[in-house]
Amino acid sequence: MFGELWQFIAGHSGTVISVVVALAYVAGVVSAIRAVLTARTSQGAVAWVVALLLMPYLAVPAYWVLGRSRFHGYVSLRRRRSAVTAPTIQAAIIHMRAQNMLVAPRFGEPFAVERLANLPITCANDAELLIDGDATFESMFAGIDRARDYVLVQFYIIHDDSTGRALLARLAARARAGVRCHVLYDELGSSGLTARFLRDARAAGVSIAKFNTRRGRWNRFQINFRNHRKIVIVDGVEVWVGGLNVGDEYRGLDKKIGYWRDTHMRLAGPVVQCAQAAFVDDWHWATGEIPRLEWRPRAAPGGVSRVVLCLPSGPSDDIETATLFFLDTINAARRRIWIASPYFVPDEQFISALQLAALHGVDVRIMIPDRADNFLVQLSAWSHIEALESVGVKMFRYMKGFMHHKVVVVDDDYCTVGTANFDNRSFRLNFEMTMAFADREFTAQVARMLENDFAESRLATAAELRARGFWYRLAVRTAMLLAPVQ
Repeated sequence: MFGELWQFIAGHSGTVISVVVALAYVAGVVSAIRAVLTARTSQGAVAWVVALLLMPYLAVPAYWVLGRSRFHGYVSLRRRRSAVTAPTIQAAIIHMRAQNMLVAPRFGEPFAVERLANLPITCANDAELLIDGDATFESMFAGIDRARDYVLVQFYIIHDDSTGRALLARLAARARAGVRCHVLYDELGSSGLTARFLRDARAAGVSIAKFNTRRGRWNRFQINFRNHRKIVIVDGVEVWVGGLNVGDEYRGLDKKIGYWRDTHMRLAGPVVQCAQAAFVDDWHWATGEIPRLEWRPRAAPGGVSRVVLCLPSGPSDDIETATLFFLDTINAARRRIWIASPYFVPDEQFISALQLAALHGVDVRIMIPDRADNFLVQLSAWSHIEALESVGVKMFRYMKGFMHHKVVVVDDDYCTVGTANFDNRSFRLNFEMTMAFADREFTAQVARMLENDFAESRLATAAELRARGFWYRLAVRTAMLLAPVQ
């Protein structure tokens, strides 16, 4: 049978090639129409249309893997989940209001950031800044040891190494004590997680699942969306959020990478319920289950009352939540805006906002690692230095090790710490979580931390880029064109 088919193809090769070519161009046209209708940015739409019409053999497969801008399956599932859990979450918000745990809106209208987050601005919170891996894992593991009802764990990357095994050992111990332990990891970010680790977790009574963006009939080739959140929640009273994943390199134990500079936080108070709501969405997508959790918010002990907004964002949002939030953050600056991000590859609207802030006399500083862990990012980080330097924006390159934290300081009153980088992927393609503070004392702590980091950095200049020669500058500009998929 196959021999006869091969003979037919060989005898009609010209016809077969013509049909294949025609189908490729038809697929290119159909895909180009879809790109025009669905791309989130005009630049992205133009780039895809040109590629799909000129190189359909290469561009069509790439488009159906990388070109989708909305996570439609997650959207529909979240709407169904909301019908079940919305009353519970709303009851938690009503309780927060009754216990004076919410910031009163001005003029009776909700704050714009509350509308972005679909969550309220909470007070009665406390926050502890955790600098680098040892402090973070020590705090996180102690919190897990305190758990009496449940532990929720979510990371983009979990490695089966000494740090991953230390996490598993603590979860296994709590599971044996009757504590419910739920672990969620990103399928692509944790692609190296071993089958042995998963078997050991389940054998210990830990419920562990992957966040699989390829789930569903129409999502088989959907690999461009990632769940980049890093969260640990204990008993609905404590939450850890920040830049660290689970692995030895995040504690500086990888000899090749060396010192790893990162920031995490431990928070207590009603903001925990807000972070919990985002976890439930992701867990429901991964497993179809809605875990039984504590939704009654509690004020942080000690009478501390930090104002915090939990901002989950992702490709299932109706609008570009992270993009609008960080644009608003830049526009709010009056005295300074300091941004630390390992992946600084923003689009033109952010460059314009930063330029405008600098022209208004705002002290604008950007901190990136001197050595990136991604070659395209390493190149792209140079692409905007001339435009930014021309208006007084300062670009610092962290020299002591690999800087991975995602931190913003605005004036003396506001700061953010979270999981979102300053790039297209975090703003449009990843599920992220940002904690935004309106608190002078905590902002001062974060600012002092960044001042120490600036002391370990060098000022980069456009002259340095020009000195690297034509071919390097061409590579930088070429890498910038690939920014939407980095």
